[in-house]
Amino acid sequence: MIGPYGARRWPANVAALAVLAFLAASPAQARTTRILVLGDSLTAGYGLAQPDGFQAVMQAALRARGLDVALVDAAVSGDTTAGGRARLDWALADGADAALVELGANDGLRGLSPAEMEANLAAILDALAARKIPVLLSGMLAPPNFGADYAAAFKAVFDRLGQRPGLLFDPFFLEGIAGDAALNQVDRIHPNPDGVRREVARLLPMMERLVAAARGT
Repeated sequence: MIGPYGARRWPANVAALAVLAFLAASPAQARTTRILVLGDSLTAGYGLAQPDGFQAVMQAALRARGLDVALVDAAVSGDTTAGGRARLDWALADGADAALVELGANDGLRGLSPAEMEANLAAILDALAARKIPVLLSGMLAPPNFGADYAAAFKAVFDRLGQRPGLLFDPFFLEGIAGDAALNQVDRIHPNPDGVRREVARLLPMMERLVAAARGT
């Protein structure tokens, strides 16, 4: 038999248990999802004011969709796949729930070996997989000045890596932007603010899938 004191406490106890059960059942919603951006100048926002850079615009777009996310800046202008591989452990020091890997443009600009680029990217993807971090790999195309054979070998690297099970793959980071003067800065390499917005709009659905993978939903 519940006395007057117990009767007064019963609703409060039920409410407290309900709150605890909700928190236990919804760990993914209880904190911000951290997305590591391991990239080069294209994701570092080279030549742009900070609010116009890729990471700021993408984070705002994801939050506008009601997703509590924070993009963790590990993009370094001029970086190659070897540089990204070398600093991956440092970039992950504070933890990450998911990762966007955008590297390869500088390998292509310098005419570096596609085989070495593949080894570097594979090592990055292996390290992230070992930590059970979902990945969106965004590919790159080589500039035409090194010839058709180099361009084909370069593209094949991303095509092969993109077939890894569980990996989200975007074949070309600058899709719809490369070569369009209206969407690029005067160097004709880096997107301008309009180009960044176009880029973010195209990649947003895949980034939403990456967040879902990180949350196990």
